[in-house]
Parts: sequence; C-alpha cells; structure tokens
Amino acid sequence: MSTVTADTTTGTAATAATAARASSYRVTPARVLRSEWHKLWTVRSAWITLLTGVLLVLGVGILMGATYESGGGDSDVDTVLLTLYGTQLGGVCLAVLGILVTAGEYTTGMIRASLTAVPRRLPVLWAKAAVFTATVFTLSLLTALLTFQVTQVFLGDTDQAASLTDDGVLGAIAGNAAGTTLLAVVALGLGATLRSVAGAIGAFIGGVMVLPEVIGMLPYDTMETVVRYFPTQAAGALGTATPMPGAATPGAALLALVLWAAAALAVPAVLLKRRDV
Repeated sequence: MSTVTADTTTGTAATAATAARASSYRVTPARVLRSEWHKLWTVRSAWITLLTGVLLVLGVGILMGATYESGGGDSDVDTVLLTLYGTQLGGVCLAVLGILVTAGEYTTGMIRASLTAVPRRLPVLWAKAAVFTATVFTLSLLTALLTFQVTQVFLGDTDQAASLTDDGVLGAIAGNAAGTTLLAVVALGLGATLRSVAGAIGAFIGGVMVLPEVIGMLPYDTMETVVRYFPTQAAGALGTATPMPGAATPGAALLALVLWAAAALAVPAVLLKRRDV
C-alpha cells in the first residue's frame, strides 16, 4: 500500500511540475505585449528615430519663436499651430518608425520567429500597434507641451503670447499629439500590409501626404469636402486652438483619423491570417 501511495505522490508531483513548466511558457497577451515592448526599445533605430522626431519639433518651435515679430506675416496664425510647426517633420520620423516596427521584421526575417512563438498571429499585430500607439502618443504629448512652453519664452512679449490655461490650448496640444499618433499608426498598418520598408514609405508619402493635395486641386466642391477628412488634413484640424476655415471640426477629424487607422490595421489583420509569412 505504501508503494502505491508513493507512486501516486510521485506522479502527482511530476504532473504538477509539468503543468508549471507549461504555464511558464504559455502565450498570454501580457507576454506578447512585453515582447513587443522589448523589441521596440532594444533596437537602436527606434531610439534614433524617436529622438530625431523630438528634436525636430523642439528645434523648429524654438526657431519660430526666436525669429517671430509681432505684426508679421504669421500674426494671424493660430498660436499652437505656430509653435508646433515642427510636428510635420517630426511626424514623418514617427511614421517611418511605425513602418520599421512592422515591415522591418519582414525585411530581417524576425517575423518568422515572432509568429512561431505566437501561432495565432493576430496578437502580434495588436501588441505591436498597442505598444507603438502608447509610446508615440506619450512622447508626442510631452514633446508638444515642452515645445509650447519653451517657445512661449520667446513669444511672451509678442501678439502670439499664450499660456496652457487659455481657451483651447490644452485641447489643441492633445489633439496635435493624437493626430500625430494616428498618422503613425496608419504608417504602421501600411508597413504590415506591404511588408516592405521602402514600399510602405513610398505609399505613405505618396498616398497619405501627396495624394490629398493633388485631389484638393481638382475644381470640384465635393473634392474639397472629401479632402478635409484625409489623414493629414484631419490631423491638422486637431492641432489648432481656433477653428481653421474650411477644415473639419475636431470631433469629425478625430473620428475620421480613428477610422483611417482602424482600416490601416484591418487590412494586414486579414492578410496575416490568409497569407504565408
């Protein structure tokens, strides 16, 4: 009887140990997120791209503030828009980073290891998007706040003097960060869809940045209305403390950008299930 009891105890212990080992290697959303977080922050290109984006926004803001004179050609420009002119350049850096996060793995072949570790595939895409979105929004918001405050040191005695407590200023700064982030998410989706860094960068510049300008030149009122809701134009409408003539309302612009970002992620999600790596 004692022998049977010992064997049962040993078997139970072995089963428990096996279950513990299996649990330690089980794929969970938190572990996939942690994996993507480490991927983002351990790659040198990510640090360089993020730092370049921050310096461009801050540098252009300081330049605009240091060279501004009251009553000049920019006196009628929205204060937040004036101080955050560099967002257009910094946003390109973040878009490139979004493309590198997805298409870069296909270029290096790392995507095979990622999808082998996570056979369901889609959690990898969602984790990439979640980590990237949180990182870019936080960094964009902090950069915009810092740039606004530093630039106001130069604008304090001009007709562009403003503070964070003024009507619409904090909302415009948050909108600027949200617009920049959603544009970068669109780029991330393009990278996941095209699986080519060069191809995705070309598609982003041509399709997201240049195409709306071309369409807006067509002599049709309908086209002017449609262009308002293209990604870059919608992002611009979010980053001003005072409404821009002919632009979409902030609520409509934010909704349009969210839909663009969702569509940009939905396409690679479908392809990821249907195509081989």
